[in-house]
Amino acid sequence: MCFAAAGFLVAVFSLQAQTGEALYRSDYRIAPEQERQLSIEMDNLNFFRNNEYAGRMIKGYTLPGFWAQAKAVYHPLRTVRLEAGFHAFVYHGAYKYPATAYQDIARWKGNQYQTGIRLLPWFRTQAMLSEQVTVVLGNIYGAANHRLPELLYNPELNLTADPETGLQLLLDTRSFEADVWVNWQSFIFQTDTHQEAFTFGLSSRIKFNRPEARFHLYAPFQALIQHRGGEIDTITVRSVQTLTNAAVGIGLQWNVNRGIFKRLNVETGIASYIQQAGDLLPLDKGQGWYAFAIADLYDFRLKASHFRNSDFITLYGLPFYGALSYQEENATYRNPALLTFGLEYFRSLGKGYALGVDANLYYTQPSVMHNPATGTRSEKAAVSLSTSLVLRINPAFLLKRINVK
Repeated sequence: MCFAAAGFLVAVFSLQAQTGEALYRSDYRIAPEQERQLSIEMDNLNFFRNNEYAGRMIKGYTLPGFWAQAKAVYHPLRTVRLEAGFHAFVYHGAYKYPATAYQDIARWKGNQYQTGIRLLPWFRTQAMLSEQVTVVLGNIYGAANHRLPELLYNPELNLTADPETGLQLLLDTRSFEADVWVNWQSFIFQTDTHQEAFTFGLSSRIKFNRPEARFHLYAPFQALIQHRGGEIDTITVRSVQTLTNAAVGIGLQWNVNRGIFKRLNVETGIASYIQQAGDLLPLDKGQGWYAFAIADLYDFRLKASHFRNSDFITLYGLPFYGALSYQEENATYRNPALLTFGLEYFRSLGKGYALGVDANLYYTQPSVMHNPATGTRSEKAAVSLSTSLVLRINPAFLLKRINVK
């Protein structure tokens, strides 16, 4: 596809604080008045998601469940925040949980499971080095907080993935913002037979003018690098794998703010995939061209996007954006194309309580699938649908102010 075709932009409508922002993101800023405050915070996300997928790329499934966090939060200084507690995850009707909930867990997590309930410790240390720079250790601000597009990060992982842990640097200036992190997903000891694994991420944006301006122009750049294997890795086959996704684009946001019409946002760009080391995946490199548009209208958002693929594989993104079949091993699509249309509804029920409904339609255009075992065959166009209902409950209770002499 030529670059001009990537400029295919479709107008859409939504709410200014859309579903992803209001339901899934957390505010990392520390308020000065919180100094020496000790509080208890509960964070709970209840979800029911149904994926009716057609075609041979991925099978459909349903996700009923919830995750919950309970933590004590203390601000010893005006610029420091400490959190300690636990994170629990439950699929209704499940009694055994793998050690991580990402999509590609098979080869590098071994037989690490928990039974009964998925339970993890939670600990976060956060320090503001200045008004523009924040450092986070432990449980970082992950998932939707990274502001990655669907082709790099599947929004469904906001429901199902484990909390990210590691190191994070957050930068926000007048003309530039960046989120740099390392998510350590698998630690190994000397005698372990599974692989060390971590993901390095960068999500940045150049702001050519103020985001509040009538017309805001920006340029995003995002990258994800997953590395598997380490110096004390005891696995001899496929001992080291390094996979990379990246995307760069240009976007324009029109802050309308007239009546119920809040905002219109269009963006276009290119994405790339590289298998730098190993042979875990059947393709070594590829690229794609994307374009999307959204617009905010009262409590709703309509959204649409177009993606043209040339051997692009997404590491954590929605599978429809990739050229890899999740049903047939090593099967790939040649130059597949994707059109998506979606509707979001968001409603705030009060401070710390919010409800979201999301429906998405995915149209995969006719393509050719190649399977080394069965040969090449034509694939018809397919229409898939996903719907979800999400309720987030996030109250906080102030216990006391601790005065240290």
